[in-house]
Amino acid sequence: MEIETITSPEMRALEINAEYYGVSRLQLMETAGRNVAHEIASRFKPKNTRVAIFCGSGGNGGDGFVAARHLTCLGFEVEVILAGKTSNISDESANSNWLALQPLRNTLIISEVYDSKLIPDVAAEVAVDALLGVGLKGKLRPPILQLVEKINEMEVFRIAVDVPTGINSDSGEVLGNAVKADLTVTFYKAKPGHAKAREYTGELVVRDIGLPPEFERFAGPGDVPLAVKPRLPEAHKGTFGRLLVVGGSNVFSGAPALVAMAALRVGADLVSVAAPEKTAYAISSMSPALITIKMKGKHLSYNNLSNLKEHLESATAIVVGPGLGLHSETKDAIRELVEMVEKTGTPLLLDADGLKAFAEFKRKAELPLVLTPHVREYEILTGRKLPNESEERAEEVQRAARKFGATVLLKGPVDVISNGVEIKFNFTGNPGMTVGGTGDVLSGVVGGLLAMGADTFRAAVAGAFINGAAGDFVRAEKGYHMLPTDLLEWIPHVMGDPMSHLEVRRNQF
Repeated sequence: MEIETITSPEMRALEINAEYYGVSRLQLMETAGRNVAHEIASRFKPKNTRVAIFCGSGGNGGDGFVAARHLTCLGFEVEVILAGKTSNISDESANSNWLALQPLRNTLIISEVYDSKLIPDVAAEVAVDALLGVGLKGKLRPPILQLVEKINEMEVFRIAVDVPTGINSDSGEVLGNAVKADLTVTFYKAKPGHAKAREYTGELVVRDIGLPPEFERFAGPGDVPLAVKPRLPEAHKGTFGRLLVVGGSNVFSGAPALVAMAALRVGADLVSVAAPEKTAYAISSMSPALITIKMKGKHLSYNNLSNLKEHLESATAIVVGPGLGLHSETKDAIRELVEMVEKTGTPLLLDADGLKAFAEFKRKAELPLVLTPHVREYEILTGRKLPNESEERAEEVQRAARKFGATVLLKGPVDVISNGVEIKFNFTGNPGMTVGGTGDVLSGVVGGLLAMGADTFRAAVAGAFINGAAGDFVRAEKGYHMLPTDLLEWIPHVMGDPMSHLEVRRNQF
């Protein structure tokens, strides 16, 4: 039987989301450390066992502090070796547990190692590695490196907390040197690197830390960093993507403009709107930030496609549909456009009229595809009525996603997102967002994330959270009397501090 695993970014996202839904990191740390202590107590007798716990200054070290406290309560002789100074403990939960050890200084030994020359002589039967946890990418540095060497030199039973220090928890790569554990106690699920570095992992024990599995299916602030590309100093124009929006007609100009503005707010570098000529001029007048591609005629037609070819090839993501209308020529052009994009493999989002046109020639996609229907559009797209019960609805969306080879983001009071395998529910948003245009903002948020390189599922999940959270901030500020443009101002705030929505969420209950 294959062991379920979770990657380090996914685990970080889950922990952030857990706090958002009411399970704090302090609670998780307490349970994790207690589990380590109980694992030791199940294997060794307190009167005959001295335990040395090597702790880092982050969350993994915090687990070690908790384990030290519990082991002391159980009667073990404990020594804690901190890598660094007290002032280096920046993790709030870890610091709380470090402070809880200070009254016990007469019971246990505490050393601070901020220089490799200060590593103490340790006498113990068990050594616990709580130096570094998941997510390590670079090679070990002093004094961590020397402490790893010290642990490996000791003739003891070695226990690693979560993952042996020096092992990349996702790839299993040994980053210079690593603790050779006899036992690794990990939490919630195994990490991919455990199996890939078996000689360092030793026996693997997976322990529950109070994270309900349902939390993996709930969108939250932790999903935002999964979809956002980090901004490095050497970034330049184009690093964060080029989005092409194909939308608008002689009747509708606002929808594609909202898509473009939302994508810019998300952080896409270049956003162009391809629209019929008169509509394109109207869109240009809305903001100097908007680049327009002027198409001949009053609506998208087959004749426009050759002029779009260059832009389709240079885009890193494409949104098709908002405000296009459903002229017969437009529907034919959308079909041809989808086939053109399939040849480039560029991520594509279909919304509004793009979805309705797709419904007439629907088939399994041969490109990264996001579909963002509301309930009525979903029924047009699939020919199936959605059930009211949430789990049945999720299974229905999952089937549709599998059928189309796409990520489907079903918009509603609770958004349902599936790529045919995974399912997520998003709870942000409010009834004020029934105003026209908020769906276009959502398309722009998701499209911008796609342009920056996020995969379709992560872009859709994060986009749903961001869009709904922005709407919730508007409701808190203005009530239900909102305009879709109001959401644009809150997108940077939500992305800069996704957990800030927690206060808004608390006020809803």
